[in-house]
Amino acid sequence: MNVEVLPPWRRITEKGGTLGIAFLVFIGTLLGRRMARVFLRFVVAWYVVVHASVRRASHAYLVRVQGQATFRDVYRHVFAFAQVTLDRLFMVRGDYRPFEITCHGYEHLRSLTDARRGAVLILAHLGSFEVMRSVSVVQALPISVLGYFRNAERLNAALRRLNPSVDARLIEIRPHDPTFILEVEDRIAAGEMVGTMGDRVGHDGKAVMVPFLGGEAPFPTGPYLLASVLRCPVYLAFGLYREPNRYELRCEPFAERIELPRAGREDVLKGLAARFAARLEHHCRAAPFNWFNFYDFWTTP
Repeated sequence: MNVEVLPPWRRITEKGGTLGIAFLVFIGTLLGRRMARVFLRFVVAWYVVVHASVRRASHAYLVRVQGQATFRDVYRHVFAFAQVTLDRLFMVRGDYRPFEITCHGYEHLRSLTDARRGAVLILAHLGSFEVMRSVSVVQALPISVLGYFRNAERLNAALRRLNPSVDARLIEIRPHDPTFILEVEDRIAAGEMVGTMGDRVGHDGKAVMVPFLGGEAPFPTGPYLLASVLRCPVYLAFGLYREPNRYELRCEPFAERIELPRAGREDVLKGLAARFAARLEHHCRAAPFNWFNFYDFWTTP
């Protein structure tokens, strides 16, 4: 009998019912983002008190990134996550009025689009990938996101009701059906960009241990294996959230092309993952309440 071993992040069930999400949508639509934030503060306070595992994970991360952490810091961390999630409800409807959005390095993506060159974007659970995806629609940048979205089915269903086309730029990872790689290949060949997360080990378990925030942590090798097969440029992209309503979109070059030699292949992969982890650490220290991996990230897979 085959038993599927889930990665740590898959063992975290989606918290929050359909009714609660619907109520947030109702409040945000009727009374606006400011009143929805007021309601969200009570929800987050309850959430932090009730969910000890989230408190522990947040506290452990915040101690690493800023040296200490209080209950107030943990609350602020979880509230940032809830706020970014709430803001997705506005962004999928194309309502950017509540936000101040600045872009740094997006000329790289514009150059790729103008030249019809495909690229892999390595993202992270840092801030909001939704703001990147939404701005790409406004600026006519063809960006899709590759990921496993079943951990947030209720939220995604709510987003789908607000904008039925929200799935058009999502590519679902299907652990037992690798044909999704063909869809990624087609989009890259068509001169589009595909984003994939670089800070969670996937179902295949392919990972290397690299330095991150004072310890050794597992980082996936999948993004670099994918980019080496596609033979396309690689960029890093992050959407940092700043209280109360600002988003900073940051894009930076990572590699013009990834070559994986037969000899020393694992060392090359480890070097690439370490470079990504170093850039992620840099942004975590610059915006410590933005990283949303609420589990024991430093556990060896």
